[in-house]
Amino acid sequence: MLEHISVNLDDRSYNIYIGSKILNNNTIQRVLENKKKYVLITNTILKNIISDINIYNSLFLSKIDQIYLLNDSECHKNIQEIESMITFLLKNSYGRDTTLIALGGGVIGDMTGFVASIYQRGINFIQIPTTLLAQVDASIGGKTGVNHNLGKNMIGSFWQPSSVFIDINFLSFLSKKQILSGIAEIIKYAIILDYDFFVWLEKHINLVIQLQKKELLYCIKKCCEIKSKIISKDETEKSDRVLLNLGHSFAHAIETYTKYNKWLHGYAVASGIVLSAYLANSLNILNNFDLIRIVKIFYKIGLPIIGPQNMSVYDYLNLIRRDKKVLDNKIRLVLPVSIGVATVYTLHDESELIVAIQNCYKKKSFKSNI
Repeated sequence: MLEHISVNLDDRSYNIYIGSKILNNNTIQRVLENKKKYVLITNTILKNIISDINIYNSLFLSKIDQIYLLNDSECHKNIQEIESMITFLLKNSYGRDTTLIALGGGVIGDMTGFVASIYQRGINFIQIPTTLLAQVDASIGGKTGVNHNLGKNMIGSFWQPSSVFIDINFLSFLSKKQILSGIAEIIKYAIILDYDFFVWLEKHINLVIQLQKKELLYCIKKCCEIKSKIISKDETEKSDRVLLNLGHSFAHAIETYTKYNKWLHGYAVASGIVLSAYLANSLNILNNFDLIRIVKIFYKIGLPIIGPQNMSVYDYLNLIRRDKKVLDNKIRLVLPVSIGVATVYTLHDESELIVAIQNCYKKKSFKSNI
């Protein structure tokens, strides 16, 4: 039986379905209409997984017209790959009745959605996220795009999927590092919007990491519910949706600095959230006790609490100045006020940011408190 959550956006509304072995489920068979053409965008590993009759039956693949294999690392998330995808669609004469299906992690979802948004001025696409990070965050909300050498996700659009299918069975194929990358985004939701969820994570987070079905389904559904409510109120990030960027200004700076090939997104987000918490604490926005709890939940499970050792304060500053939240040349950052509450803060003096980063990098020992 599938859980489902609605994202209410008038004529752009869609359902998020959550369960296991979804590609064998009648729900996805009903969504894929016989009269339409479906192009599956995925990678070689996932293609082999869904082609294995012992894992999935052939009903889903029987609806697919063609499969396009994508390089899906962050360093390949660029405009050149987008052009290659569009060339493939044009050479095969795919029209506006085509639906793209993104089967993969956040990179595949972002790139597929971006192509769908610009190909022949817009075609449908479906998300089937296969990483924990994509299942709780990247596949929902219609943010699409690619990276630029000077900044992450600087080229993109808002383009909602027509459906999202979350199959927890795909998570069993992931490394622990990939699972932890998704956990960082889960913790983010709790810090910005749900104190009780944060308390639940403090008690149950290791069961989620171990992919225990009951805790995993609860956690994914909780994150999808939180995000769907925000998206329904603020689709294009004019108000509350900005809060979902907690830690991301720092994280994107880290990913850009490391050329998109050394830090997983969730690892950069974990470090970015801790940096945000340090900044909030130094501004007397966040108390010491909540700062310790935020650092502790990442530290205990092995996620980073500082960024790259060789990344200077001024590397952060120069890259954050290009952040999409910058207005009137003023740096704006999402900061935690307390666990469960966050705000958008405009820096009036960049030295505030410099001091906070320096304090974090001093590696003050938390071991006596953790």
